[in-house]
Amino acid sequence: MTNNTSAQKSLEFLKNRFQEYYKKNTLELPDRFGRREFAFVLFGGKGMIRHVSFDKKKKLLSFLGERSPQHVYYSSAYYQIPDAPTMQEKNWMGAELIFDLDSDHLPNAETMSYSEQLSAVKKEFKKLVEEFLLDDFGFDEKHLELYFSGGRGYHCHVKDPAIFDLDSNERRELVDYITGRDLQDFIIFHEQITGRKRYGGRYYPSGKSLKMPTPDEKGWKGRISRGIIDIVDEIKKSNDPEKKLKEYGVKEKDAEKLAIELSEERIKRIREGMLDQSKTIRKFFLNSALRKTAVTLGAGETDEPVTCDVKRLIRLPFSLHGKTGFKVVKIGIDELETFDPLRDAVVFNDDPVTVHLNTSCTIKMNQQNFNLEGGEHKVPLYLAVFLIGGRKASIT
Repeated sequence: MTNNTSAQKSLEFLKNRFQEYYKKNTLELPDRFGRREFAFVLFGGKGMIRHVSFDKKKKLLSFLGERSPQHVYYSSAYYQIPDAPTMQEKNWMGAELIFDLDSDHLPNAETMSYSEQLSAVKKEFKKLVEEFLLDDFGFDEKHLELYFSGGRGYHCHVKDPAIFDLDSNERRELVDYITGRDLQDFIIFHEQITGRKRYGGRYYPSGKSLKMPTPDEKGWKGRISRGIIDIVDEIKKSNDPEKKLKEYGVKEKDAEKLAIELSEERIKRIREGMLDQSKTIRKFFLNSALRKTAVTLGAGETDEPVTCDVKRLIRLPFSLHGKTGFKVVKIGIDELETFDPLRDAVVFNDDPVTVHLNTSCTIKMNQQNFNLEGGEHKVPLYLAVFLIGGRKASIT
């Protein structure tokens, strides 16, 4: 069998499986779906089909069943004329606030397995939802919708009517807060006199220290203090403090200096809320605590342009991801901790399928462990779709 024949056969296999899913399952559509733009990528198609709208649920479900697209998207924005050919003609009416966390953007993601990436990005997503959206911004839980993206991350849709009319610049301000952009040490810490000396008839300050906020303070102040205490504990417990400091991005020369300066007495004072005036220590702790506690949008764990974009396309809930075969799953806030995408987003059964694996594969999926070498294997349907969709295998 030629490579082209195998590729075509694999494409048809995926398309047929997706078609079966869409014909058998009724999707829960987003609110006011008639005001949304829809977009599709078809199996074997070139580019994206855009500027499509549906005035009835039956028409959209019929389209999915007949065309069985590889990827399905809809707009976070509401439009008066969602199927107009240009954005200007659509007449924008407002938009949800979208956060899109993708494990592909995590630091050192290339060194992690797929399951490790999913675990790491979920941790960041929980931080975003619980610490920033619920605690700091005070959004009501009923206005947050959480989804596994079907691929390598998570989406949060904020549907509070108060944010629908925000423009890109106003959304940028929310992004800046979450990233801690331009957060300065004088905002977090304040100087405190630690001693006085008498000269003549007057007393003068003889020492200063930086006073940390208490860990239970709201917002960035408490967050930075908690981060600093966590970092101190990690360094203290480490058998190699210099190595631990390097893991935080400290240069070798600075790590050696910091390890010396972080004496037992200094660590004790830090835990009591006092930072010494050492510029090296001050800079290290603020920067490191910021990296540890912030959700970095764009270059880090979250896709910044998605959040600021008022006309963004996002994956349709309950649709299938074309590269994994996983479902875009809606998750309750109280379900996030136990949610496992490699179990809870699997929709296909375990009927055996013979595939040719291009490379070795180790993964736990649907509560089954797989450790496969390259070559021909008989695997469950759900794993076959995942491997073929990710171009790790083909139909023989």
